[in-house]
Amino acid sequence: MLNIQEVYEQYFTIVYRYLLSLSHNTHIAEELTQETFFKALKKVDDFRGDCDLRVWLCQISRNTYYDYLKKNKKYAPEAQNELSEDVFSADFVQDFADKKTAFRVHKVLHKLSEPYKEVFSLRTFGELTFREIGMLFGKSENWARVTYHRACKKIREELDDEDHL
Repeated sequence: MLNIQEVYEQYFTIVYRYLLSLSHNTHIAEELTQETFFKALKKVDDFRGDCDLRVWLCQISRNTYYDYLKKNKKYAPEAQNELSEDVFSADFVQDFADKKTAFRVHKVLHKLSEPYKEVFSLRTFGELTFREIGMLFGKSENWARVTYHRACKKIREELDDEDHL
């Protein structure tokens, strides 16, 4: 049996950062994080352990966010099914360690289409593995890896375009 208090303490930051990356609003992220854990508490008996607890919580938080968008009549992104391979440097995330660059990346990320935005956020802010991200979307680990690298490439291209203006 899961101890929800321990789960809350261990995963609060991950769920909050993930929701913040989706909503770009601290108040919404806080509210939806609380709602996520409330829903998890109600459904704790349904957790079979088929996936990592972080994946299960992120699934609940993503659905909670989409419910929030529908309730407030805001655009809810539709999943896309792109599977082509792109090569990209692994040190991309380290490139935006400073606040100015991080802000630029967040601006570009905000405009990024789905599933790139969400996969990038799950990997970078939610610190999920590609396997966990694939499970979350019902896709393969390779799909998650390719989608993440395509997102990185799109972000880098956008940043390069800004630099050349």
